[in-house]
Amino acid sequence: MRKECNYCYPMPLFSNIPDIKDFTLDRLVCWLDEHGLESYRAKQIFKWVYLRQADIFDDMTDLPKHARTLLTNHFTINRLKIVHIETSKDGTKKFLFELNDGQHIETVLIPEENHHTLCISSQAGCAQGCKFCLTAKNGFARNLTPGEIIAQVRDIKKLHASDNLTNIVFMGMGEPLANYTNVIHAINVIINGDFGLQISCRKVTVSTAGMVPNLNKLSHDTNINLAVSLNASDNITRSMLMPINKTYPIEVLLDECRRYNMSECRKITIEYILIKGVNDSKEDAKRLASLLRPIRSKINLIPFNENKASKFKRPDKSTIDNFQKILLKNNYITIIRNSKGMDISAACGQLSSKQIKTTS
Repeated sequence: MRKECNYCYPMPLFSNIPDIKDFTLDRLVCWLDEHGLESYRAKQIFKWVYLRQADIFDDMTDLPKHARTLLTNHFTINRLKIVHIETSKDGTKKFLFELNDGQHIETVLIPEENHHTLCISSQAGCAQGCKFCLTAKNGFARNLTPGEIIAQVRDIKKLHASDNLTNIVFMGMGEPLANYTNVIHAINVIINGDFGLQISCRKVTVSTAGMVPNLNKLSHDTNINLAVSLNASDNITRSMLMPINKTYPIEVLLDECRRYNMSECRKITIEYILIKGVNDSKEDAKRLASLLRPIRSKINLIPFNENKASKFKRPDKSTIDNFQKILLKNNYITIIRNSKGMDISAACGQLSSKQIKTTS
């Protein structure tokens, strides 16, 4: 007798045939069981999809022919459509992808000294409305599916097979914790060393604007790194910059960060975008140092990346340096992050899928 399946199947959003990357291992096992195939085939299939980068089921030669035919009739293995690739003078590459429903997202491949970091999107657009972020000006379209999130890593790993892609940051378009279930599904595939994309969990970071209800869940559901986009040391300023602060003010957010479940050797990364005349004073730095005292944290200072759509300006070098000195004097690891890809609008806060260019 076939066992009863407790896993619902994801329904395809824009096609009559679902993308197999939208299935978890458990869901695929259940589907195989319903169709008379052995459960161990699920890992075989995912190894072909993620490790061997198969695009068609007929390539999966260790599966019997009838299984390959069945899979072909019920699933696709989608790739994202590349609309345009821009390359910065510093080597950063920005990919504009078109999704199956015509929405667009951007993904950024960043060269580091001896590895590459991939900055991926979790939503098409963003609903958070942060005043310093170009993505927010285009509004929110929808959540990405697990397969669309995973595809950003999978596809670029294939395109740049010779590059050492070791780090993944959820710092592209959208608020990852607002698309929680799909992001966790994608993370589980990205970090899986058996049949997934084999990125170390210590090299994956999720950045949040402060969606407090899912912070505690994140710390128990996965063992990746957390970055919190703070950007102010008082509620008035933060609420002006980040509307989410009106719902989850600084003290609520930082209290949740204090309780965040992580190993003793790890720290939460506090992201602080320095904006001239807004949040860059010595008093701001001192308040920030005091606020973060109960939290195991390190601080990334990000000088504002100017764009034509914003009135905000970047502080001068001496202001940035003085801000850092105050935090260092208070014993915080504090790094001034020099954004890459500014000349192609690929830096922090500059992603905007409306800037569509066609390939020649």
